[in-house]
Amino acid sequence: MDKAANVAEIFYDFNQINFSRIFLILAIAFFLITLIRKTFPWLSERAHGRFRLPIISLIPILRLIILIVAMIMIVPLIFQPTLHNLAALLAAASLGIGFAFKDYISSLIAGIVATYERPYRPGDWVQIENAYGEVREMGLRALRLMTSDGTAVIIPQMKIWNTIIYNATQGHREILCTADFFLPLGHDATLVQKKLYEVALTSPYLCLDLPIRVSVVESSGSTHYQLKAYPIDSRDQLQFTTDLTIRGKTALATLFANQS
Repeated sequence: MDKAANVAEIFYDFNQINFSRIFLILAIAFFLITLIRKTFPWLSERAHGRFRLPIISLIPILRLIILIVAMIMIVPLIFQPTLHNLAALLAAASLGIGFAFKDYISSLIAGIVATYERPYRPGDWVQIENAYGEVREMGLRALRLMTSDGTAVIIPQMKIWNTIIYNATQGHREILCTADFFLPLGHDATLVQKKLYEVALTSPYLCLDLPIRVSVVESSGSTHYQLKAYPIDSRDQLQFTTDLTIRGKTALATLFANQS
C-alpha cells in the first residue's frame, strides 16, 4: 500500500491535469512532423543535386527534436517533476516495461544513437544483412529501405548493435559502380583498357568530376577487367552499370572483329 501511495503521489489529480493543453502540444508536434515528412522530400527532389541529401538527412534530426520538446512540455503537466518522484516512478515501472518491451526500447535507443552517430542517413545506399537499398525514411524504431527493384524493406534500428552495415555513399550522392568483363588470354590489354575507358567517358550517366578506373586481374583461364566509375546521382547506379556493361560488350566485340 505504501508503494502504491508513493507512486500515486507522482501524478497530479485527474482534475488537475490540463488535457486540452496536452492535446494541443501533441497536435502541434504531429502537424510539424507530418509537415517535415511531406515537404522535405518534396524540396529535396526539386533542389540542386548537391543539396538533395543534406535536406532529407535533416528529417530524423528535426523529428527527434520535436518529440523531445513535446515530451519536455507534457511531462510537467502529468507528473509532479521532483527527483524523488521521478526515481520512484522509474523504480516501479522499469522492471515490467523493460521485460515486456525490451526489443522495442532497444530499437528506440538505437534510433536515437543512429540519429546522433549517423551510420546511415536518408538518401544513403546501404546493405544491412541481405537487404541493399536506399534509406528512404529513418524512424526512431525502424528505417525503411527501398531496393532498386522497388521493394520496401523495414529494418529495426536495433540492428546497429550487432550487424555489419555497409554504407556505399555516406551522405554523398555519388556511388562507385563496377562493370565486369572477362576476356580470353592472348589479346592487347592496353587497347582493351583504353576502349573500356572510352565507354565510361561517353556514358550519359557519368559524373565527370570523379575518376574513371580500369583494373586488370590475370587468372589462369581469362583476364578480368573491372570498369569503375561514378554516376551523377546514386539513384542512377543500376542504369549506369547496365549502360557500361552493354556498350562495353558491344565495343569489345567490335574491337576484336576488326582485328580478325
